[in-house]
Amino acid sequence: MIAASDTPTLKMVAAAAGVSKSTVSRVINDSPSVTPEAIAAVSAAIEQLGYTPNRAARTLVSRRTQTLALVIPENTATFFTDPYFASVIQGAATRVSETDFTLALLIAAGSEDKVRRYLRAGSVDGALVLSHHEDDRSYSHLAGRLPLVFGGRPMSQEGELPCYVDVDNVVAAAQVTRRLVEAGRRRIATVAGPADMAAGVDRLEGWRRALAEAGLADDLVERADFSPASGAEAARRLLARGEPFDGLFAASAQLASGALGVLREHGLEVPRDLGVVTVDDDYFAQNATPPLTTVRQPTLEVGRRMADVLIDLVEGREVERVTIMPTVVVDRGSA
Repeated sequence: MIAASDTPTLKMVAAAAGVSKSTVSRVINDSPSVTPEAIAAVSAAIEQLGYTPNRAARTLVSRRTQTLALVIPENTATFFTDPYFASVIQGAATRVSETDFTLALLIAAGSEDKVRRYLRAGSVDGALVLSHHEDDRSYSHLAGRLPLVFGGRPMSQEGELPCYVDVDNVVAAAQVTRRLVEAGRRRIATVAGPADMAAGVDRLEGWRRALAEAGLADDLVERADFSPASGAEAARRLLARGEPFDGLFAASAQLASGALGVLREHGLEVPRDLGVVTVDDDYFAQNATPPLTTVRQPTLEVGRRMADVLIDLVEGREVERVTIMPTVVVDRGSA
């Protein structure tokens, strides 16, 4: 075991490698002006001695923190109950773990100003933003000051379009709504997502598109906030209208989960009395009664791709500003 006084130093690495301290420093900081032989010798000496570069000193030289932020502009209750976040974060964290960067998670609801100050202060090299809104929870205005990648299309687009990774929510919603049309449903309602989030706006547009193609009315709309409780309240409002419907598109599986409970309370059976379809193939869709026809998003790959784009931005490489990931309809008979 090495005593504190024997902690390996830059000087010791240089001596072991037979090079100068400045050469060791250049190797550590990935300078292109170092020979392959010197890189090999320094790397071997670092491994032999167990040397750890001084992160603070590297930051002063490179102006890099080697830290990336993952910002969730939601409250902790929403964060811990939504499986979408867990899956995307897992994908991003797996990718970042393959690099020298560290990923810092910031749950920002209620402290947006503090988080924005933190990001502007140079505390991180770049940030991933999930579940952003059009209001004061939007971070798109920071795109010109900090490398940013959004999970989902940003609602607020001030200046240059920020980088984002998403699925085509319009197409996804239209595809799964067509399953209701194909099953013979003719009065199809929707529990739509929030109007201040792109997923809510785009999935409502996809539902309208599918109904327009079929020549069906699109006036049975109630909005909710992507939570089961909100889905239940929206379903109660739909039923309170007194207008029968035989199909329901819920803009997320959590919304569908809440709505199903209310439908059962009113003696309605799925799919006998009405068909129900949704988006997200998470445990809310898989464990519903009955299991729901839905749209599967590649959430792990979304997180990984977000991290890929952000790392490229931080390191000055060219990137595709918009990445649209594929989706697939999963048929389970609830239509």
